[in-house]
Amino acid sequence: MVKMDWLLVVLVGLVFSSLQGAEGRKERILRGSSYELAYSAMNCRKHSASIKDFGGVGDGRTLNTKAFQKAVNQLSKYATDGGAQLIIPAGHWLTGSFNLTSHFTLFLHKDAVLVASQEINQWPVIDPLPSYGHGRDAPGGRYISLIFGTNLTDVIITGENGTIDGQGALWWQQFHSNKLKYTRPYLIELMHSNKIQISNLTLVNSPSWNIHPVYSSNIIIQGITILAPVKSPNTDGINPDSCTNVRLEDNYIVSGDDCVAVKSGWDEYGIKYGRPTSQLIIRRLTCISPYSAAIALGSELSGGIQDVRIQDITAIHTESGIRIKTAVGRGGFVKDVYVKGMNLHTMKWVFWMSGNYGSHADTHWDPKALSEIKGINYRDVVAENVSMAGQLEGISRDPFTGICMSNVTIGLAKNSRKNPWACTNIEGISSSVQPSPCKLLADQGPKRNGICDFPTESVPIDNIEMQRCYYRLNN
Repeated sequence: MVKMDWLLVVLVGLVFSSLQGAEGRKERILRGSSYELAYSAMNCRKHSASIKDFGGVGDGRTLNTKAFQKAVNQLSKYATDGGAQLIIPAGHWLTGSFNLTSHFTLFLHKDAVLVASQEINQWPVIDPLPSYGHGRDAPGGRYISLIFGTNLTDVIITGENGTIDGQGALWWQQFHSNKLKYTRPYLIELMHSNKIQISNLTLVNSPSWNIHPVYSSNIIIQGITILAPVKSPNTDGINPDSCTNVRLEDNYIVSGDDCVAVKSGWDEYGIKYGRPTSQLIIRRLTCISPYSAAIALGSELSGGIQDVRIQDITAIHTESGIRIKTAVGRGGFVKDVYVKGMNLHTMKWVFWMSGNYGSHADTHWDPKALSEIKGINYRDVVAENVSMAGQLEGISRDPFTGICMSNVTIGLAKNSRKNPWACTNIEGISSSVQPSPCKLLADQGPKRNGICDFPTESVPIDNIEMQRCYYRLNN
């Protein structure tokens, strides 16, 4: 087994080189006692202020929840006058949960750390999501996220790779001890919102999921580094949930759960709410997660998932590459998924589809609610040190269909399974796949052109123009 210390060194090196070279990152030009900051954003702001202007103290001990909320509330008056930016300077800024506003940018200096309070009374309890109907950790409500917003337009959370620290160890201990009355908070959650950008930040030690856009549209999440212990519970990286027109790119994640988990509601609640996740792009993701997937579709997919384009994925010491998770009672669908270019190192499964993933919201799920899994395409995949090439398990009476694999080369580990493929209740085709796949993926021959092709037409989120924003800040 590859040592995690070495893997983290590799990951940090990838992050550093990419952050230095990727277009759209910050620029700093020193000018005497101030510097001019330049960065890319959906929108620039006419007004700017520091958290210090509202009484914030960055000593790591002073609680700044009231200062953050006061700042947001006062800056919200500029929403119709070019918007406002709140700058978090260097320092450790202890805070509880606070809400954002529309036409607003939260900007973290490179040496700024937002530190989540461990005082439970700093985390209000809100209702379960309507498409879930139930908390993930416990029945009933959930603790609000550290950075939260609902019914917003034009929201940007960005920085010079500043840090948000969730101080999750206390929450993980409470979860493992079954002491939580409500579901753990996330670091960032934006609901019912439009035009969201989350970029150029480092998120560490989230109590649970890190970034959760839900019931929202026109979202860019870019240049994010997410780090959590690989055995921390449910520390998913990025979870787009019942969202439309989403772009995730150049993100680097070490987590205790799926690096990216695509969702759309849970059992009968998700079916009733009926809002799918669609028009989703995932590009240039680097992932380490020994006990979960690089990218998971489900298991909460009851509102449906459609038109997902995944490209240029690197996964190191991760349980599986792309995993589809569903079960009887889920309903919904996963359709029109296209994967091109995966480079995988040390995996249990390259391809994993599960039709028996349990964990229901409650006892009221419908045994007649079956998921439609159709049109799942993979091409140009290279993997090494793999225990099993694929485990594809559909549901009797509900087979997974339209599976396509092309140009796949898998190097098996010394202790790999004798039979590298296990397939039941699936239908599909393959071309140039090694080791040879199961017979349910009918071989079309080595030179079948056009098989599993990646779409050439663009998704609307790729047409959103970014602006160059400039601010003069004091050192």
